[in-house]
Amino acid sequence: MNNRLYGSLIFELSKPGRKGYSLPKNNFGSYEIPASMQRAEEADLPECDELTVVRHYTNLSNNNFGVDTGFYPLGSCTMKYNPKINEEMAALPQFQTLHPEQPAETVKGALALVSLLERSLCELTGLAHFTFKPYAGAHGELTGLMTIDNYHRSRGDLARKKVIVPDSAHGTNPASAAVCGLEIIEVKSDSRGLVDLFDLERLVELEGPNIAAMMMTNPNTLGLFETRIPEIAKLIHDCGGLMYYDGANLNPMLGACRPGDMGFDVMHINLHKTFSTPHGGGGPGSGPVGVREGLQAFFPVVSPYHGNFGVMMRAYAYILTLGRNEIKHVGPLATLNANYIKESLKDVYELPIDGLCCHEFVFDGLKDKSTGVTTMDVAKRLLDYGYHAPTIYFPLLFHESLMIEPTENESKETLDGFIAVMRQIAEEAWTNPDEVKSAPHTTPIGRVDDVLAAKHPVTTYKSLKNEIVKE
Repeated sequence: MNNRLYGSLIFELSKPGRKGYSLPKNNFGSYEIPASMQRAEEADLPECDELTVVRHYTNLSNNNFGVDTGFYPLGSCTMKYNPKINEEMAALPQFQTLHPEQPAETVKGALALVSLLERSLCELTGLAHFTFKPYAGAHGELTGLMTIDNYHRSRGDLARKKVIVPDSAHGTNPASAAVCGLEIIEVKSDSRGLVDLFDLERLVELEGPNIAAMMMTNPNTLGLFETRIPEIAKLIHDCGGLMYYDGANLNPMLGACRPGDMGFDVMHINLHKTFSTPHGGGGPGSGPVGVREGLQAFFPVVSPYHGNFGVMMRAYAYILTLGRNEIKHVGPLATLNANYIKESLKDVYELPIDGLCCHEFVFDGLKDKSTGVTTMDVAKRLLDYGYHAPTIYFPLLFHESLMIEPTENESKETLDGFIAVMRQIAEEAWTNPDEVKSAPHTTPIGRVDDVLAAKHPVTTYKSLKNEIVKE
């Protein structure tokens, strides 16, 4: 491959006078553009022929990593395969061309789909009602907490402004609570990585009348199933609070148990994760919020529309494709795959909490720390072998966290290939650590200064032509 085309900016491929288009003769005359709308100088746009443009952007697209191109073990993100039938359904013109301001009588089919999706999610979660207005998971969290706050306000219980959040929680949990105007109280984890019930009892005794809710993810961020949910729910309910379920890790629960049956009152679902909508690069998303019977009256108005309808269509297509019987295998298979990888690698990677995990697990870097090879180095080296890196340095409970989530779709052959590469990197860390520390070696761009890139990103192209003119 021509490296110049592969790694260059489109501006660097530009040649004066080159064009990839020809416009017909102007038959409309010329019109004066107001001076206030004119540029002081012509825009410095690249000049390229069509073939150069096609090759340039095709090569750029080949640099993107996605679940269709390789294994994507990004912990906590549930990067599962997105069935193409979902895309076909979402692309149906009868749905794709709808406008949110259309009269309700002209969109009865779309409204019926929303109603059917709600019934499906209620069945899968054990809750009674859902609102589809939130546009993402964090938006759903905020909506759920606003629902809880509205509930307490309706009862005149204005002192309930504190939310208990485990120290292993997703960062969005305390952030959403803060945005909602609530105060966060952290509950510690015990030596097994689960909520410390003694610490929770202490907090409830201390803050009982002020507790609005407790936010939990189950399985938690370490991929561990919280076995004492009934006791936790009783503690919170007895002091007048509500239980909030963060649906980010709902995937391993499908076919195993339902949040509503465990005592949760409010939850959000990441449709773009558990129900297989493409969501790399920050979107699209959908975060419907479900509640037990009686709480639906306290849903806030966070949007005048039903969220991202295309995501909802994909989710419903996914549910229909699997059906009642097959969807029960999702959670168990995701759990099986995660445990297979964990058990195959725990002799060379540090497993801080042993035992059965659910859909994901966390290593604390390499077992042999003497090599100086960090989790960041392992992640970068994986790129050379064609794998997307797992989530790294999260959760914050461990210094060298490496969170792996394989999802239920991956075959044993894929898992074995990933295991072999992870073992190879562990071997390289011992025999040739510099090779790992300087990775990646096969990507168009090598290791960058992450801090500098985040604080001072270069988002515009500075034309060398203009510099020459200035000189």
